[in-house]
Amino acid sequence: MESLPESRWHALRAAHESRVQPWIAPRLERTSRQEKHPVEDFLFEYYPYRSSHLLRWHPGLSRALQGESAREFLSNKNYRASPGGIAADPSTLPEQRLEFPRWLRQFLQATATRPAAFGCFGLHEWAMLYRTPETRHAEWPLRLTPDEIARTVEAHSLRCTHYDAFRFFTPAARPLNKVQPERAKAAEFDQSGCLHANMDLYKWAFKLAPFTPSELVADTFELARDIRTLDMRASPYDFRSISYEPVRIEEAEGRAEYERLQRQFAERAVPLRAQLITLCDNLLETAAELV
Repeated sequence: MESLPESRWHALRAAHESRVQPWIAPRLERTSRQEKHPVEDFLFEYYPYRSSHLLRWHPGLSRALQGESAREFLSNKNYRASPGGIAADPSTLPEQRLEFPRWLRQFLQATATRPAAFGCFGLHEWAMLYRTPETRHAEWPLRLTPDEIARTVEAHSLRCTHYDAFRFFTPAARPLNKVQPERAKAAEFDQSGCLHANMDLYKWAFKLAPFTPSELVADTFELARDIRTLDMRASPYDFRSISYEPVRIEEAEGRAEYERLQRQFAERAVPLRAQLITLCDNLLETAAELV
């Protein structure tokens, strides 16, 4: 257990707050004006973690906080006082709660070891518009006609492996997908090249809180935010009015750009996924030692 002096952990918390404030402050301003942003607001709406959750700092497993001010953390039921300071304590978790890190460790390891697949070109957003008059972002214009969207989908193989993207496909698009992902079998489909699987690292980091160090939460949020930007730039929607130039995956040059960025995101996700796997291992090991 690393014991952090009061001045040290105060500095770490201040650094975290400074890092995330540029993401949080505009979100709160838009909310006050009842405005929405297709990229910047997505992570606060799709995932059930408010801006206040992202702002809150946790030292993570195996770090104890010294000083009287650390007692504020005792308001969280997962913290306990120890001779080295106040720390998140896995012994506070009931046995049934430990089933989640056991499952998540296997899930993340399966995703990491399955060969990464590229070349989907972000067609999931197109498949959500395929042969339907409805749009998911009705407040934004499309940059192509419905027929052009349909022709693009039909010209390229749909190969989405992520259930939470596939479930929004139109009924006409689902049979065109090479695989048919199911929620119960997500561990059999998710792979490390998938933008959404890498975006979900943010979700998994939060689900392990307060044992996840906030540095890792912020890292996964930043990755997910960048991925969402590509997601929308490669979509059939026109976001140029808010300075998002399209990645035109309907053209060969745009598809090449998409895959290049997709591979970069997959590389960025590797160490983050590894840290989450290690956290699951350490959490389970520490909990077992405390029994």
